[in-house]
Amino acid sequence: MIRSELVQKLCNDFPDLTQREVENVVSALFDSITDQLAKGGRVELRGFGAFSTRQRDARVGRNPRTGEPVDVDAKRVPYFKPGKEMRERLNLGGDA
Repeated sequence: MIRSELVQKLCNDFPDLTQREVENVVSALFDSITDQLAKGGRVELRGFGAFSTRQRDARVGRNPRTGEPVDVDAKRVPYFKPGKEMRERLNLGGDA
């Protein structure tokens, strides 16, 4: 599902809201999550999962085209850990 599909689904589920209002709510939610992660925080949505960041150390990578070594700087990357309810729902029909 992409962002526009999410907005459309919410518009269908909440017909009393305009598409512009739903887009504003979705944008505000994503902006809030992003801002909190940028501050080094954590966002937990019970039953869904938790967003956090992880630190990646600097390393020497390789240019895939030339094979030449390339320095890759240290960075923080987003990380998502699904909640218990989500894991259970995903594995209802599976043998995994």
